[in-house]
Amino acid sequence: MSSAIPATRPSLAKDDFERLSHFRYRLRCFLRQSEDICRASGLTPLQYQLLLHLRGFAGREWATVGELAERLQAKHHGAVALIDRCEEAELVERRQGQGDRRRIEVHLLPKGARLAEHIAELHQPELHLLQDEFQLPGWPNP
Repeated sequence: MSSAIPATRPSLAKDDFERLSHFRYRLRCFLRQSEDICRASGLTPLQYQLLLHLRGFAGREWATVGELAERLQAKHHGAVALIDRCEEAELVERRQGQGDRRRIEVHLLPKGARLAEHIAELHQPELHLLQDEFQLPGWPNP
């Protein structure tokens, strides 16, 4: 199987590359600042992302391991290991599903909820800058 680029592919203009480069730069700046905030708060960036996805899961206060793996773009076993570490730190707990006893629900514990709130608050200034710079639709104005 060849990885050659088709000759009929439309070429991108210089400003397309400049726009993509700037976006990737600003995204990396946000992520770097986020990493620093997480570490200063005593969490790894992945631990914070897990807490954030639990706190922000649409329609309910918990998520399954599979749902969290998808949100984290991680392999199932990687998500399980991360949940194990967060459970040991008393940030989350696993519970047997109410409707389906085979399903395992991951819930935030009070310590995890407090850390998620604190770290998310520290992200707001940079998030608002990105919102303004990229005019992201559907986000509330600061």
